[in-house]
Amino acid sequence: MTPEDWELWNAWVHAQRLLTRELDRGLQRECGITKTEFSVLVTLWRTPGHELRVGDLVEALGWEKSRVSHQLTRMEARDLIAPARSPSGRRTGISLTSQGRSIVQDALVVHGDNIRRHFLDSLTPSQTTAIRSWAEQTIERIEPGR
Repeated sequence: MTPEDWELWNAWVHAQRLLTRELDRGLQRECGITKTEFSVLVTLWRTPGHELRVGDLVEALGWEKSRVSHQLTRMEARDLIAPARSPSGRRTGISLTSQGRSIVQDALVVHGDNIRRHFLDSLTPSQTTAIRSWAEQTIERIEPGR
């Protein structure tokens, strides 16, 4: 790689780190949740019935099962999620609580506003097109047929 290539790479990594930090801080400050909690809540929010089997959540998030399990324990203690049960009482998965639904609805607005302010508003239409194209190509190259 050339020195210019390294400069581009380092600038991209630094910008990504700063953007992620600011978005994470916004979720903490304005919604009282972590990025990890947000990821779980949004995944459940986007599923019909706001309920998933744990294995499906593991797959959707791309995390290790033990990480998901520990995260769910913490979130259940905060009343953000609850075990979903069949009519017979058997645990079938997890679902959002009313508090979890309320928080994720607020967090989607807050996070969207922060994404707009810290990322989208500074892009020109041609930059937006270039970033979208690069991102889609990268995803297809690394995860073909995703």
